[in-house]
Amino acid sequence: MTTQLIPPRQSLRRLKLTLFPANVGMFLLWGAIPGILLPLQIEDLDPANKAANLAVVATFGAFVAMLAQPLAGTLSDRTRSRYGPRAPWIIGGALAGGLALVGMAAANTLVQIGIAWTIVQIAYNFAQGPLSAVMPDRVPEEKRGTFAAVIGFAAMFGALGGQIFGTRFAERVGAGYLLFAGLALVVFTVFVVFSPDRDNRADDRRPFSPAVLARSFWFNPRRHPDFAWAFLGRFLLYLGYFGITGYQLYILQEHIGLGDDAVDFVPILGLLMLVTTLIATAIGGPLSDRAGRRKIFIYAASIVCAIGLAGPWVLPTRTGMVIFALVTGFGFGLFQSVDTALVSQVLPAQEDAAKDLGVVNIAATLPQVLAPGVAGAIVVAVGYAALFPIAIALMILGGFAVAPIKAVR
Repeated sequence: MTTQLIPPRQSLRRLKLTLFPANVGMFLLWGAIPGILLPLQIEDLDPANKAANLAVVATFGAFVAMLAQPLAGTLSDRTRSRYGPRAPWIIGGALAGGLALVGMAAANTLVQIGIAWTIVQIAYNFAQGPLSAVMPDRVPEEKRGTFAAVIGFAAMFGALGGQIFGTRFAERVGAGYLLFAGLALVVFTVFVVFSPDRDNRADDRRPFSPAVLARSFWFNPRRHPDFAWAFLGRFLLYLGYFGITGYQLYILQEHIGLGDDAVDFVPILGLLMLVTTLIATAIGGPLSDRAGRRKIFIYAASIVCAIGLAGPWVLPTRTGMVIFALVTGFGFGLFQSVDTALVSQVLPAQEDAAKDLGVVNIAATLPQVLAPGVAGAIVVAVGYAALFPIAIALMILGGFAVAPIKAVR
């Protein structure tokens, strides 16, 4: 086993400054494409069956993403290069993903879109998995709440900013794909160049075999119960979140009754959510560092998210959606900023950080696999309103699932 060297404070400051735009670029893409551009592209093909078609494409794409990130982590953990174990995969994933987005821009059938989107998911998850391992690689535990806040701040800024910015390409979906692909490549390159990792070519070579590959997708919950509870908590909360946000455009069109005006209302909601999310993210991680506690913040985050979801359930109006954006945005930002730090403290093995983070990130990607199909079935059967009470229950269960964790207060 090789122990990573923690950089000095000056290097940590530079790492923080470059991690922020790298994560913004990653999540701009995730916010704009599955939330806005992909639904619009699919709607243009077949407006009458848009919900079912989106469910099929999004479910399959998220399924392969779920498989890709742990595999990327396993390969990254075993990579030896002059640029460290993460950089080759971050840049390679951005290049391959950018080419796949060119394919999406040229696609004009549902099958073509589905294939291209699947490749996009694989490629960018091969970049995101190693990028997420940078914090446990290079940041001491007592600083991880602050770094988690920076990463969470960037993630929500990017995801919500992507939704806002993505609407500007409602009539030029292909141009939007190309722009976000280029932006991701630029910020990843800046990160690799200005916050280089150490040359690890002299490190011991770790074995790689079909058995190792199979273990990319598994951990023993009996041996690592804290990690298992963290996985479950993230899974349930994200399942509730994506059950709503994955259908936000269609909820606005059908449930709120905005029709064609829904696209213009998305940026308003995005800005409102962005404000409260960034406030919560900025205070959550550092405050949890000072308090030496993580779980109490996650409990609070899940309750706040649930309260926000009650808005459009009780008031299926613009006002209800504004309540959702402001309140759930605050709760989800609080969760993001603290959960990342908590997970980094319950990883089963430091030398497998990228693999284990890839496994726990299944808890974020698996809900994207399940949510479109489950939410689509609910919508078809009983309508959009039923999504909200189900999401509320999932978010509360997710927040309190971390209660049995012993290694973190």
